[in-house]
Amino acid sequence: MGLILDTNALSAIADGHQSATKQFSRAHQVAIPVIVLGEYRFGIAQSRHQRKYELWLEELIACSEVLAVDEETAISYAVLRAQLKTSGTPIPSNDVWIAALCRQHSLPLLSRDRHFDFIKGLQRLNW
Repeated sequence: MGLILDTNALSAIADGHQSATKQFSRAHQVAIPVIVLGEYRFGIAQSRHQRKYELWLEELIACSEVLAVDEETAISYAVLRAQLKTSGTPIPSNDVWIAALCRQHSLPLLSRDRHFDFIKGLQRLNW
């Protein structure tokens, strides 16, 4: 099974959270949205253990796929955001981009954020 990592999953794995690490280790394919990398690098920039997390992230990126945003992602983003607004269940904009990438690549998302459950066609894995 492949999966996409949300920022909170990336943080949990970096910190050795047992349940998140177990889900991660079962995956034969791991993908990280470029949006998640931006959010995580922002967190690293504020950390006292900046160098440790930067090294760990570089190792993870080397064995993962980084998902970039393209025209197909942008179309999915617009549709998803409109659907969420119409249904009265908006979610943070960055998370709409992440959801669009999950749908585009047909992969589940490892995340603790329950608002992803509002998105049809997206499977969220919890830990």
